[in-house]
Parts: sequence; structure tokens; C-alpha cells
Amino acid sequence: MDRHRARGRRARPSGRKPLLSLAVASAVLVGATAAGAVYVQAQAHDGPAAVSSSAPASPSSSPAGSEEASVEPVAEPSVDRDALLAKALRSVSVPDGARTSVAVLDVDSGESAVHGDASFDTASIVKVDILAALLLQAQKADRRLTARERTYATAMIENSDNASASALWAVIGRADGLDSANRRFGLTDTVGGDGELWGLTRTTASDQLRLLRQVFGDDSELSGTSRSYLQGLMGKIAADQRWGVSAAADGSGWALKNGWLARSTTGLWVVNSVGRISVDGHDYLVAALSNGNSTQAKGISLVEAVAKAAVSAFGDTVEG
Repeated sequence: MDRHRARGRRARPSGRKPLLSLAVASAVLVGATAAGAVYVQAQAHDGPAAVSSSAPASPSSSPAGSEEASVEPVAEPSVDRDALLAKALRSVSVPDGARTSVAVLDVDSGESAVHGDASFDTASIVKVDILAALLLQAQKADRRLTARERTYATAMIENSDNASASALWAVIGRADGLDSANRRFGLTDTVGGDGELWGLTRTTASDQLRLLRQVFGDDSELSGTSRSYLQGLMGKIAADQRWGVSAAADGSGWALKNGWLARSTTGLWVVNSVGRISVDGHDYLVAALSNGNSTQAKGISLVEAVAKAAVSAFGDTVEG
């Protein structure tokens, strides 16, 4: 079912306004674990700065003894973050048969970079999207989540509980409800999984970055209350699931959701991680996707290496 861009600090221009307030494959579902792994049977899818010269000054009409000149501002050289990201990713060893894609946003500057545009199975990272869709629907209906919905949401995000995800998947209207919400969120390459197979939703790193901006940004379809609620759950992930993009953070400054699934026909793993991280008090949104991993552990190591490289692309220089 093929459905449907070296770490160092750089000086930032003064006066920038932060954009944000903070911080898979034709398949049949055949099993799941309480830890959040959805097991499926599937087939692989798989120059120089521009300077404007000032024109010759016209005769001055100023009083004698004064001079005026009209000088156009010199344009600052642009930085190709996509190229820097691609360069930083050269340090990441991708095993034969595996594939990755990553998108990153520097929250303070608003600059972003993407590497890879392939579509990946979401596995459990779609649980962020499911809850975002539920919150959007609740806003439209001018209601709060019910106590049961909140119980499901907590278990789904913090513990990656699959039964809770299935319950809320039904509440939002399954793929139709997810796709409708995603159109509001500005996602263009994400398509909900068939039937009950929410873990086989297809997405791209770019779309996951768009979703993270909805969750963590001020310019969002979600209300401030909805965003704070979802952010809070992503900041309390179970201890055994605190891996992925959080590896690029400098401590506890992270809010994330991971996803992992094994393909029964190949034994290969999809391992994904999305979230907000802080490095030296500086925030990034990162979405790292991968598939074709021989083990879950190797997939985790891969997305962590990709996340670290992605953040390094926003330093002053990239080695190599």
C-alpha cells in the first residue's frame, strides 16, 4: 500500500522575532506490543555576496558645506542550509538497505533544512497527529476532551499504548478524520492508513516538521491550550522510550514521540523520531525517519545520528 534537509554556535542577527513559543507499504496488521511496536506484514516501499552599487549622487540641494549620498544597503550572503545539512549527513553511516530522511527547523531564526523527500510508514509517531486531530475537532465543537479521551491520550503519547491509539483513531473518524485535520495543518504528503491500520499512515520528514510547527508554534490551527496539553504529554515519555531526537539535546530539554515497527515479511524495522529539543538554551524541531533497519537497536542508533547531524548543520561551520 504505497499511499500516498557541525554543531557550533552562530551569531544571530539582532531583533529577530522567534517564530515559536518554545519548546508504513502495503500491509496487514498482525500484532502489537504494549511498548508501542506495531508489527505488520508488508513489502518494502520504498558565491560572493550580492552588492548593489549606488548610483552617482545627484547635485546636492543641501546648504553649502554639507554633503549627502544615497547608498543602498549591502545584501547579506544567504546560507544554503539544505546543502549544509547534506554535508553534515556525510558523517552518518547508513547501512546497506536502510534509508533515512530528516527535516529540522531552527526555532529562533526560522531557518529550516530538509534532506530526502521519500514517503515512510509512520508507526507510532502518528499518535501525535491523532491527538492533534482530536484536539482540533474538539475545538471546532467547542468542547473539552472527555475524561476517557484524556486517559487514552495520556497512555497513547506517554506510553505509546496501541489500544488507546486505536480507540482515538476511531473517535476522530480514522483516516478520513486524520486527513481532514492534516489539510488544516498544511500537511501535503501524509495519508492515513487503511481501516484500523493507523500505524501504516504514510508521511514525509517535511510533513512531520509542519506538524511539529502546529504543535509547538504560535501560528497554529491548535489553540494555546491544546498545544500546551500535547507538548506536556510529549515531555513525559516513558523512560524506556527516551531515545531518538532527544539524543541531540543537551539534557532534559526535549519533547518527543517515537515510532517503531517490524515488517513480518522481511524482519526489517521502521524507526522514526520527532520532537523539540534544546541545545544550550536554543530550540530546534527535528523529524528523523528511517526504514530498512536490520534491528530496532540499529534503527535507533541511525535516527539518533541523523538528528545530531541535522542540528550540527546550523552551526557556524560544518567540518569535512
